[in-house]
Amino acid sequence: MTAIRLPIVCMAVLTAGCQPTPGAQASAGAAQASAPVVEYIAGPGLETLDLPFSSAVRVGHTLYVSGMIGNLPGTLELAPGGIQGQTRQALENIAATLEHAGSSMDRVVKCTVFLADMGEWQAMNEVYVTFFENKPARSALGANGLALDARVEIECIATIG
Repeated sequence: MTAIRLPIVCMAVLTAGCQPTPGAQASAGAAQASAPVVEYIAGPGLETLDLPFSSAVRVGHTLYVSGMIGNLPGTLELAPGGIQGQTRQALENIAATLEHAGSSMDRVVKCTVFLADMGEWQAMNEVYVTFFENKPARSALGANGLALDARVEIECIATIG
């Protein structure tokens, strides 16, 4: 049996209802040639920290931004000011990564917010809302332990191009 790679028309985030494209019996080589390019991006200020992940990954016109904590750029030191200071810095880190990759905060379509303490949700939200003119879809959940004992970590998906 020969395996054939079928091109699929759907967004990675919205997988329900995906259908093979017309002519899906195309050769495996043609399907591979039409696959989107994957680009791994080291964000500004993180290139020298030797972290075990990319700051962002671009697939076609979608940019997946790794979870960012409120560390001061180029360091593993958390921003002062508790949950609000760390939320502001995390979102500034995300904005810098988006800009570095050719996108921006107004192109963010989805965020996931991880909180060390759900009791800090309102204080985090007071800062979070100031970064978005159009509010992206969002999930917020409590986490048992974040890197460097951070109070918040935020990851995003944005469009690009």
